[in-house]
Amino acid sequence: MIIDTHCHLGHDDYDNREEIINHFKDNIMIISGTDTKSSKEVVEIVNKYPNIYGSIGVHPEFAHLVKDEDYDILEQLLKNDKIVAVGEIGLDYHYDNYDKDKQKEVFMKQIELAKKYHKPIVIHTRDAIKDTYDIIKMTNANTVPITIHCFSESLEMAKEFIKLGCKLGIGGVLTFKNSKKLKEVVSNIDIENFVLETDSPYLAPEPVRGTKNEPKNVYYVALKIAEIKQMDVQDVINITTENAKKQYKIGS
Repeated sequence: MIIDTHCHLGHDDYDNREEIINHFKDNIMIISGTDTKSSKEVVEIVNKYPNIYGSIGVHPEFAHLVKDEDYDILEQLLKNDKIVAVGEIGLDYHYDNYDKDKQKEVFMKQIELAKKYHKPIVIHTRDAIKDTYDIIKMTNANTVPITIHCFSESLEMAKEFIKLGCKLGIGGVLTFKNSKKLKEVVSNIDIENFVLETDSPYLAPEPVRGTKNEPKNVYYVALKIAEIKQMDVQDVINITTENAKKQYKIGS
């Protein structure tokens, strides 16, 4: 068994969703919401398929749209047993027109929801690594498990997040030729700190880069980790699967 700990499976992501699910049916995937609408869809999907679990939350890109009632919706969705995390939530400063203060507010309120329901947190951070780290510490977010989704920061920052007990989500970016920083992280950090992900339908790994990504391609991420760490790929799969099961309390 292999686990894709972060992917998207909404109507807007695939017009052949059943086919995508069937490609991965003997394995486990955790699908992620990015706003209240997609989070409701996540719940519908996880209720239908035994091998699919979900995380729900508002992505920082949509933080400026959040109203008070959205937190009530998220809280109701969190009561579903197959919703195993709050995410993806966090900070994204990549574009100048994003409201950083609103992002921080929404991020922190969702952290409090995760703590209230004892759910792990899945964090999106882009061009905002210091504020992300500071908010985790300030809110004591690491009283619940945390995964830094699509980790792409320095080895030094990887070590700092691991000190806080965070897991690092490793995806297809690792297979890209220009991913020197991430390869250094994977080379120097113990595999017990990693979970595998695809971020499907985005960031397809080599050798399928340029196509629409899907959960079955998580195998190529495992293969790259095995190459870098000079391990057997099955050992990489076994270890990261156990990491994910413990992180999200899923599987047998």
